Parts: sequence; C-alpha cells; structure tokens
Amino acid sequence: MNLLTAERLSKSFGMKMLFEQISLGIAEGDKIGLIGVNGTGKSTLLKTIAGAEQPDEGSISIRNGITIEYLPQNPAIDDDATVLGHIFSGRSPLMQALRDYESLMERLERGEDSPELQKQLVELNGRMDALDAWQLEHEAKRILGKLGINDFGALMGTLSGGKRKRVALAGALIRSADLLILDEPTNHIDTETVDWLETMLSKSKSALLMITHDRYFLDRVATRILELDNGKLFGYTGGYSVFLEQKAERMAQQHASEEKRQNLLRRELAWIRRGAKARSTKQKARIERFEKLQQAGPQTNGQEMDMALPSSRLGKKVIELTDVTKRYGERDIVRAFSYIVQPGDRIGIVGPNGAGKSTLLKLIAGKLTPDAGSIDTGLTVKIGLFSQENEELDESARVLEYIRDAAENVRTTDGELISASQMLERFLFPPSAQWSKVADLSGGEKRRLFLLRILMGAPNVLLLDEPTNDLDIQTLTVLEDYLEHFPGSVLIVSHDRYFLDRTVDALLVAEGGGVFSQHEGNFSEYRERTKQAESTADNKAGKPAQAAPEPPSDNRPKEKPLRFSFKEQKEYEEIDQRIAEAEQSLAGLAEELAAAHDDYEKLMKLTARHREQELSLDELLERWTYLNDLAEQIERQKKG
Repeated sequence: MNLLTAERLSKSFGMKMLFEQISLGIAEGDKIGLIGVNGTGKSTLLKTIAGAEQPDEGSISIRNGITIEYLPQNPAIDDDATVLGHIFSGRSPLMQALRDYESLMERLERGEDSPELQKQLVELNGRMDALDAWQLEHEAKRILGKLGINDFGALMGTLSGGKRKRVALAGALIRSADLLILDEPTNHIDTETVDWLETMLSKSKSALLMITHDRYFLDRVATRILELDNGKLFGYTGGYSVFLEQKAERMAQQHASEEKRQNLLRRELAWIRRGAKARSTKQKARIERFEKLQQAGPQTNGQEMDMALPSSRLGKKVIELTDVTKRYGERDIVRAFSYIVQPGDRIGIVGPNGAGKSTLLKLIAGKLTPDAGSIDTGLTVKIGLFSQENEELDESARVLEYIRDAAENVRTTDGELISASQMLERFLFPPSAQWSKVADLSGGEKRRLFLLRILMGAPNVLLLDEPTNDLDIQTLTVLEDYLEHFPGSVLIVSHDRYFLDRTVDALLVAEGGGVFSQHEGNFSEYRERTKQAESTADNKAGKPAQAAPEPPSDNRPKEKPLRFSFKEQKEYEEIDQRIAEAEQSLAGLAEELAAAHDDYEKLMKLTARHREQELSLDELLERWTYLNDLAEQIERQKKG
C-alpha cells in the first residue's frame, strides 16, 4: 500500500508547462531518484508532493498517520536559532522538550543560576527520561559531527551557506519521518560525508524521494528512477546504471515507432500528392489520418546541449606555484605549497570541507594574493574560473544581455560564426527564455548560464570549483565530454566521485593544516590505494591474519562418473524451446512498451514485467551453459 499517491498532477510557470497529467505512487521502502534537465520542474514537483506548493490540477493523497520531512535546496532558516535549536524544530512534545533542555543548558553555561532554573532542570530531566530523548540528542550531535558541524551552540546566522544547508540536512535526517523528500542533499558536502550519507539512507527504513546529480549516489541508493522529460514522467526500476539501460531501450523503441510513423506518412503523402479528390467520406478520412500522423511526433524536446566552443592557444609554460602560503588569522589554509601545472593536465582537488581547496583555486586564479611564496603564470594563459558562488552572475540582467556582454558573436570549434542568441539556444535557453531576468532562472539554469559566460571567453586553463552543484546529469555528461576534448589544462575542486573519475588523471588531496599531497590516477583509484594502505597498516598493528587453508587430503574418494540426473536430462532436452519462448515473450513486451509510452501506470507495470522476463532469460541462458558444459564433459568421459 502506498504512503503517498499523486494523480494527474499538472503545474505551469507563466506560459511554460512544467508537468502535465503525471501520476506516481511512493510505497514503503521506496528509494526514488528524480532526474531531468534543469528548468524542467523537478524542484517544483518535489515542492508539490511535499505540500509546499499546490498543483494547478490533480490530487495528492497521503495515508493516515504518515509523516513527511522535506528539505528544499534553499531551506528557510531562523538566523537567531542555534544549531541544535534548528535541529530540534518541530511541534512534537519530543522536539519541544529537546529545545527547552538545550535552551536551559545554554543559560546555565553562561553562568545563570537560581533555584527556579534548577527546578526547571529537574522537571526537564524527567520529561527527557519519559520521552526517551537522550538518545535522540546524542544521535543529533553524532550526525552533525559527521556533516562537519561541531559548534552546536553557534547561531545559524553566523554560518556559511554550505554549513547552513548541512545543518538543515541533519535536521531532516534526525526528525523521524516515514517519507524523506530531499532536493540535492549531496551539495556542499565532501566525498567522505557523501559515502556516509549513502550508507545511512540505504539502511534507513524511511521511504526516500530525492533530486541529485550524483550518479554513484543514485546507483547505490535508488531502487527506482523517475525522469521528468518534456512535462511527462517516465519510470524505471533500479539504480542509475539500470536507468541508462532501460532508457536506451525506451529510446530505441520510440525510434522504431517514429520510423514506422514516418513510413506511414510517406505513403499517405504520396497518396495526397496524387491529387486525390477529397470529396468522399473515405478520402476525407485518409486526409484526416494524414494530419493526425503529422501531429503524432515523438514526445521529447529534441534538444541536446552543445558546448562546441573553442579555447585559446596555450604555450608550454602554464602556472608554477613556489612555496605558496595563505593564512586566515593563525591558521594555515595553504602552507608552503609548490606545484607545476603542465599543458593538458587534468587535476582534481579533493579533501574535507574547509581544508583550503577553494582557496587554492582562487590563489591560482589571482583572486587571492598569497601571504608568502609566488605564483608565476605563462604569457599565453587565459584563465576561466567557474566559482561555487556564481560571483560574476548579474541577476538583474536579462539572459541575452548577460551573454552579449561577453561576446556578440562566437566562432565554434568547427569554424561556424554564431550569435550570442544562437549559442544560448545550444545551451538550452530557447528564444522565449532569453529575455527573462537572470534572477528568474532556476538554480541549475543559473549555473548553466554562468558556465556559458566562462566558456565564451575562450579560456585555455579552466578552474572549476564544485562544477556539479545544481547542474543536471545531462549537462554534466556534455561537460565531461567537453573536458575530455579540451586542449588546455583543467583543475577541478569537486566532491562528485563519478565526475572526478570521468575527468581527472591526478589528484591534489587536502590533508589538513594547509598540506596538499599529490597522487596519480582518478578518485576511485586513489580510494582503492588508500583502503589497501589502511588494511596493510591494520595487519602490521597486530590484527590476526586469516589461517591458511589446509592442503587437500591424499585420501580423497575416487570421483564418480559424471551423468545427468533425471531432472537435468529432462531440462537439457527442453531448455532450447524454453529460451525461444522467453525471447518471443520479451519481443512481445517490447512492442507493448513502445505502444504505451504515454501511459505512465501501464508503462511502469510493463517495465517491471520486462525486467523480470530479462532476468528469467538470463537465468535460462546460464542454465543452458551449465547443462551443455556438463553434456560435453559426460561425452568426453565416455570417449576417455
């Protein structure tokens, strides 16, 4: 039985239809990832399901007694609340008791004391005992610590944007809910914390609906994928890798349907061109059929992002850092760091939050001046800095004006000279959106626009600070392909493990205290080496090694002659026919899937059946291999 059921939801924003007549259900234990291009309405759909916005049409029903916890991209936060005060927000007696206890303890720690306060403390201790609240307080502090928040009494207004988001995430995780709705939960957290969050959400009994661009995270946590595409919702059973397989199948089926439609169109068009007299009922029906076929095009936006932008020529000398040091107060953020960036380098910069990764990038970009040491930049170097904060994004400007400020025209990698407006279209900003204010764009659209502005300058050294934050998976895939063919040098600060694996071949790892260590290979290779080193260190520290297996005995009984059992013999005789029937059944399901691409509920059921049938066929093929191998061994034994 579903925790929540949404039926025939529609929502528009101005003249733009975000989603139309979509339906979905969320059952106990579901872990659902929602994906789609930025600006398609993913966050709006989450807000609608969470009750933060009302749909234009449709209904949402929630099972009695179900609690929902929703974390938006930009959560509302009381600047005057403490970290724990925010964590324990809520109207339940448990949350109220925790807030009262933390508030009273803060007063006592400030030196306030009186018989009245002591009396309140005794009463609160009793309430905490009765509500079993001590464990929850301990759990809240543990989760905050995992998210890098250790000052529990700090005021929310004094925290950075990233820390505020992490506190809000901790609050969503600690407040017990049947359904967690999370919008980009992996933004602003480092790779170690993403690993921890992955494990926590996978083990959680709460159902989960989330938007995330982190493809490893989706693959390891999600049991279902929902794709919002051109106002329609498509469902897939499994994680991200299964989604890729099933979407490829859906696109192939859609292509086959479109090819069939085009053939019918050609035949109908030939009939129309022969000058048929459109007077009889039969002839009118054929003309109407032709018009319907013309209008029945595939339900996709047909758009793919195109980053075919050139870079400037880069000489042999790029950037040389010599004993670079940067301090904030008494703290070394970067300490005596030396490094030579070579032409064509692909370098990832990783480490805990606050360890100096972004500071190092800003030093290289010339946005900060080192306190000691030197940074020598080659004469041909043209740096493009894609910062976390969209610092140079003028939100009061129109989209087209903002890009025209960079260049009126740009020459693409294939030599074509195109206008700023045409380049915006290649970055999925149609003409209708180009006169919108930048402030009216979604978070992901702003990041995409900022990226275009950077690339319009034809840089030959790209410095990317958390480029995956708020970008959709389609944009990330195109960006990864662009970086693969980019002739210049690239330095990337990122917590996105998949993105790092796709784009870098060396790492600078922030170790703390301003120290950066150098490692060859991508992120997964570095993590594997780290785990192996930790395992070796554990063994040297005295952990008992596994006992070696005993050698086989010389007194083993002689092997019995191989033969089929009665069941195996029957199975061997029938398995070819069973495989043929399974393949025929799969082909029939594929045709049904192609015909049902507009019916979400039917598509979900058919997709599940198709997957089950595939698994069944895989098992049959494995069994066929085993039985045929056994038959060959029996035959060889007879001949021997």
